[in-house]
Amino acid sequence: MINFQKDNKLKLTTNMKPLADQANAIEQLSNNIKKGVKSQVLLGATGTGKTFTIANVIEKTQLKTLIIVHNKTLAAQLYGEFKELFKENNVEYYVSYFDFYQPESYIPKSDLYIEKSASRNDDIEMMRLSTINSLATGSKTIVVASVAAIYASVSPNDFNEYKILIKKNQKVNFKAFQYNLVRLQYTRNDIELKPGTFRLKGDVLEIAPGNTNLYVIRISFFGDEIESIDSVDLLTGKKIKSFNEYVIAPANEYIMNDHNIDVSLNRIKEEMIERVKFFKLNNKLLEAQRIEQRTKHDLESMKELGYCNGIENYSRHLELREEGETPYTIFDFFKNDEWLLVIDESHMTIPQIRGMYNTDRSRKSTLVDYGFRLPSSLDNRPLNFEEFNQKISHVIYCSATPNDYEIEQSNNLIVQQIVRPTGLLDPTLEIRPTKYQVDDLVDELNKQIKKDERTFITVLTIKMAEALTQHLKEQNFKVAYIHNELKTLQRAKIINDLRKGKYDVVVGINLLREGLDVPEVSLVCIFDADKPGFFRNDKALIQTFGRAARNEHGHVIMYADKITEDMQRAIDETERRRKIQIEYNKKHNITPHTVKKDIRDDLMSDEEYKIMEAAYQSNKKDSKKQTKAISMLKKEMLEAAKNQQYERAAYLRDLIMEIDSEYLKNNK
Repeated sequence: MINFQKDNKLKLTTNMKPLADQANAIEQLSNNIKKGVKSQVLLGATGTGKTFTIANVIEKTQLKTLIIVHNKTLAAQLYGEFKELFKENNVEYYVSYFDFYQPESYIPKSDLYIEKSASRNDDIEMMRLSTINSLATGSKTIVVASVAAIYASVSPNDFNEYKILIKKNQKVNFKAFQYNLVRLQYTRNDIELKPGTFRLKGDVLEIAPGNTNLYVIRISFFGDEIESIDSVDLLTGKKIKSFNEYVIAPANEYIMNDHNIDVSLNRIKEEMIERVKFFKLNNKLLEAQRIEQRTKHDLESMKELGYCNGIENYSRHLELREEGETPYTIFDFFKNDEWLLVIDESHMTIPQIRGMYNTDRSRKSTLVDYGFRLPSSLDNRPLNFEEFNQKISHVIYCSATPNDYEIEQSNNLIVQQIVRPTGLLDPTLEIRPTKYQVDDLVDELNKQIKKDERTFITVLTIKMAEALTQHLKEQNFKVAYIHNELKTLQRAKIINDLRKGKYDVVVGINLLREGLDVPEVSLVCIFDADKPGFFRNDKALIQTFGRAARNEHGHVIMYADKITEDMQRAIDETERRRKIQIEYNKKHNITPHTVKKDIRDDLMSDEEYKIMEAAYQSNKKDSKKQTKAISMLKKEMLEAAKNQQYERAAYLRDLIMEIDSEYLKNNK
């Protein structure tokens, strides 16, 4: 949200000072940027304070910054942290504005067409607009975004063209002024002012900007002359600030350039004619009829209303782009300046960015082939990986285990941040033979229970996970099994219950996912550590070791009959990091202690959990349970979003999607 007191200099507002490796990392990263280095890696171990390091780099370089992470939940966490670190600057949040989103798709095998289904989050949409407005005004801005940042957005030229500049003592054609507000997507509402509306009372016009719900702009007229321009608190009506001039930005992110509307609609019509002709020549009469009917309906809506459902699929024509031309994204609001891109958890985020273009194109190509969309809809898309890289000015790849790609892109320029200010060490490592491994595990678990500490066990196959879980239950251990079909609610509840002591141990195949930072876990056991594959390569092993790195007694047991090259690299790197930390602790007389982290009790009440469990099992006979669960969740989700609890809102959104998919699966 806009704070009128913010200046144009990025300034940290914290008393914290760089500790351990942070000071050196800040200096190296900042100097490299000032020297013109494009790409570099921040190899930061878990718990070393990478966020604080990046914040200091931003202050030192004074660059507009875009921070991308691989999901909305982590983006929400980072957004909160950077808001605290830069209280006097514009820190913006840019993620998908859908609480729930089911993309339009067609499944030829079952002849099933699925319409786009979406629930928009007005608060997040408002924050996206705030992001664009902050960048468009040229202010020093920090944007925290999910990978939604690579999807198409408004053209900077259109966004800037459709602003309205008003000045004190300016003479205004009142009727034309209101018309221009409507062109900017504002609607008149004389009863309730909410973002994107305006109202008129006598000689006073009040406008609620689309990018904030904290204030309105009150314009007082004397005849046809602007007498005063003030920002006013929306709740109390108290004046915040007076302006000599003010820029009214568009009310929402998508603006149709009506100068080009006739040309755009004609281009769409011509493409439709060509596509119908193509289908008829290939004896695809159903597809020809389908695309003709849909396109004619959309053309009529756009001509009459300036809008149609799925209007984004015509963006190439509406923006007068050529086939294959790169769509506009939020990156285009940075392009005229030197700026900084930070890719957090780059080992996860880069592969996701790389794959999104092909995933999107595959789905839309099917729609095009069967006459649901024109071929031009393929140009409403995310950036491909080559386009993404071309947008970069300066980039810092942040990860505890950067991939070869990031290292190669940075010409092996790696800034290391290994030392944890808390003094915590990477876990000790041990290799034991696979013979009698289960009996050995049972002995270790009994020791863990006596110490009141928890354990993670990771295996490679579902069969092994199920068999081991059953065996441990028969041995009277409190054990749970996390697998890929487990729902978000169930997974989160298991982890929470592990922390509370309701479980002693959790067994899983992939324990690398986020949300598994459990300080109570002091032991990680890895079965089949010497088997080849993604989950046993050196980077995956280091990430798995890290699950025990938040506990002062952290220890890892690898069950293996030989030491593979991947195991050796992971062992060597972990020992290297331990040695560095031990030396630091001795020098500064630090005794490490287990991380203290509150255990959440607000995931679900027992009653809510029972409703959810029933909903997962819903079928045609008890669909009321599914409806009740979704209704409850949507209410909670919207309330969380309203209170800016975006992590919880994203969590609840995922539950809604899971219940919907489970219901569809059970009712095919």
